[in-house]
Order: sequence, then C-alpha cells, then structure tokens
Amino acid sequence: MNEKGEQKSGGSQSAGLQGTGRQGIAIAAAMLLACGGLVGYGGFATNEQPAPHAVPTAEVTYEVTGDGTAEISYLARNESGSATGVKDAALPWKKTVQVPLGKDPTVAIVLGYRGGQAACTLAVRGAHVQRATASGTYGRATCSNRLPRS
Repeated sequence: MNEKGEQKSGGSQSAGLQGTGRQGIAIAAAMLLACGGLVGYGGFATNEQPAPHAVPTAEVTYEVTGDGTAEISYLARNESGSATGVKDAALPWKKTVQVPLGKDPTVAIVLGYRGGQAACTLAVRGAHVQRATASGTYGRATCSNRLPRS
C-alpha cells in the first residue's frame, strides 16, 4: 500500500496484458498457417482432370433399302472417327446418329455372295444429301458428305 492507502499492482496487470497479446498473436499465426496450408493443398495437390469439352455434332440418318441382308458400316459419334459395323443386317435398315462436326458422315454397304440390289441414302439434319445403289454378287455402294467444322 502507498501513502494514500491505495494498493499497488506491482506491474502484475501489465504483465497479464502482455501475456494476452502474445497469446493472440500465436493464435492468429496458427490460423494464418492453417488457412495457407488449406489453400496450398487445394491449389497444388489436386488430381482432378478438367471436364472434356463437348464436341459439337450434327444429326445424321443412314438408311439402306433392299431385300435380304447386307454388311453395313457407318460413322457414329466418336472423336476418333472410326466406323461401326453391322454384319448381316436385315434390310430395310435405318439408323440416326450424332456425327462430330468436321468428320465426314459415311455409310457403306456390301452385298453378299447371293447378290441382289440395295441402296444407301444419307440425310444430314433432316435434308437428303446422297443416294447410291449396289447390285450383283458382292456389290458395293457408299454414301458420304462433308460436315462443316463448326
């Protein structure tokens, strides 16, 4: 106590504030490090691949008319542009598919050893664009057209 009867704190109050300040700085630093770690983990440790871009397509209808059977190959939706085959397809046959823009829609027919006659037709977006006829033993015909790239 001092002369006026007041009790002296002896510096214990300022020491308490210093401890609280250091504690706050330590907590803030820990939070900052934790946030930085989460941001770094999210930005650098991802194995996700970007979503593939949708390939624009056009609707194409292939049709083969005739009697009997034929081997048919046609282009459908795939980015490699490879053909899909149907062996001994019963005629008449019709298929509507999506073809990637920039690929040439094509339907090819091959008659068997019995021959006969068959015709292929090709329509792009509902508009007829080509017709071809195959006849005789192992007769062949192909219908194709160019699609724009965009």
